[in-house]
Amino acid sequence: MFATTLIARPGHLDPALVDSLRNAWGGGEAVWLSPDEAAEFIMSQIPAHRWDVWAELQASEVDLVVQPAKDRRKKMLLADMDSTMIEQECIDELAEEAGVGAHVKEITARAMNGELGFEGALTERVALLKGLPEAVISQVLEQRITPMPGGRTLLATMRAAGGHAALVSGGFTAFTARVAEMLGFHEHRANTLIARNGLLTGEVALPILGRAAKVQALEEISARLGLHAADVIAVGDGANDLDMLGRAGTGVALHAKPSVAARCEVRINHGDLTALLFLQSYSRAEFQTR
Repeated sequence: MFATTLIARPGHLDPALVDSLRNAWGGGEAVWLSPDEAAEFIMSQIPAHRWDVWAELQASEVDLVVQPAKDRRKKMLLADMDSTMIEQECIDELAEEAGVGAHVKEITARAMNGELGFEGALTERVALLKGLPEAVISQVLEQRITPMPGGRTLLATMRAAGGHAALVSGGFTAFTARVAEMLGFHEHRANTLIARNGLLTGEVALPILGRAAKVQALEEISARLGLHAADVIAVGDGANDLDMLGRAGTGVALHAKPSVAARCEVRINHGDLTALLFLQSYSRAEFQTR
């Protein structure tokens, strides 16, 4: 059996659309997870033309996800940080302070789109930060970094249900430590910027946490907790997240680069991070806040 979930911005999911699709696909009764925002229904098989329907719904800013109905509620969240749990790319914000913002943003965009190798692109960008005062990190955190909408609710709800939350980033520990604390993650992993005498050296500690390391984190953390990859919901937006998303029981491409989304079965382009709760069949009435 398969679950079809439709998600839109609050107040923008038309009940007539849900009923029309349910009837066309021979689904069961529609269950509203949040009035005029999220609904789901169960069906016996995946329609062959579902991606055509998905493409049509994009124009209406409606996300459509079809996935196995069984065991949708996960016991662990594994999340990327930049442009996923926060709205920014931390290295781009540091680069703005260093006066090389435009150049670094271009490299970041190409790396996240899979056009450049992650490790090489990270090394190149960090080198451009050489000489930047280490104190600028705190300044960027206070003035430039904002959480992605829905993040706190996602964490609070999964934690209330007994879930574990890990933040795994190709960014930097100076940022993941603060973001993990702010949003309620149990643990975090990232790269470490090297500084001497209060200045960034333009180097990052080895080994670099990249694409393979995210999968390693998934396997190590889940094994430590006595879980399996099938128990994990992972979320990310860049090419370095693809292996992690593919390994998890549910891998969500959130507002992802087109080349990344095209390789993922679960794509959220219009909803916020609470969409990950709707995908697990949580109703808005079950959402928790801290």
